[in-house]
Order: sequence, then C-alpha cells, then structure tokens
Amino acid sequence: MAIMIEQAVQARLVSSTPRMETVPATLRYDREDPFAVRMCFPPPATLEGIEVSWAFARELLEEGVDARAGVGDVQVRPYGYGRTVLEFHAAEGTAMVHIRTSDLRHFLKRTHEIVPVGGEHLHLDVDHDLAELLRDAA
Repeated sequence: MAIMIEQAVQARLVSSTPRMETVPATLRYDREDPFAVRMCFPPPATLEGIEVSWAFARELLEEGVDARAGVGDVQVRPYGYGRTVLEFHAAEGTAMVHIRTSDLRHFLKRTHEIVPVGGEHLHLDVDHDLAELLRDAA
C-alpha cells in the first residue's frame, strides 16, 4: 500500500536582487522510496516554466537542518535563526532557497511516523526493482 506525504512550504529564492522572492514548493515523501525526499517547484516558480523536482536523501535533509551537509548537486545548511538553505546545483546554474527550519522538522517528523530511521530497508521491494531492471535491459 503506497503512502505518500506532501507538505506545501514557502521557499524564499535567493538571487542577486536585494529582495528575496517567495515561491511555493512541495516536499514529498513516498514510503515506496524510503531513502529519498523530493522538493517540487511548480511551473510558475521555474525559469523553464515546467515543474522541477529534485530528489535527494532524507538523511541529507535531516543532517542539513543542524549542520552543513552534502557535497554534490544538493547541499543543505542552517542559516541564521530558524531558516535552512537548500542549494540545488545543475549545469544551468545554482538555485538557493531558504525554508523555515520548523517546516522541515515537521515534514521529517511526519516521514519518521511512516518509516522510522533505520527501517527503510523494510519498505524496499528488491525483487520488483530487480525484475524492472532486467525487463528494461531486455
């Protein structure tokens, strides 16, 4: 049975202008992909005018609300009192957003209620994933 959590958040987009623009975003967590979280930005919030979704480790988000975490395409770190910065690196450039840390902690708490930390492996369907991989290779 699929269980998914979605939580709307307001992300403040960091740019070269003095004023930070607020854009809507959605945090998503799916028990069928227990190690990952997704942050989705709707078409009006993106340069391309299409929904953009970033997937990254739930553990990265957990670590990043308290201390700098990540060395790849997604990096997370605390910023000042009550905010967390998420940096998204792509070939087209870098996007940085500020999100209330309390919103992130609330989201993470909800994910832990459906898949406790350390219990992720119990929700993987390795046989199904392997069958899909072999089907795609044929």
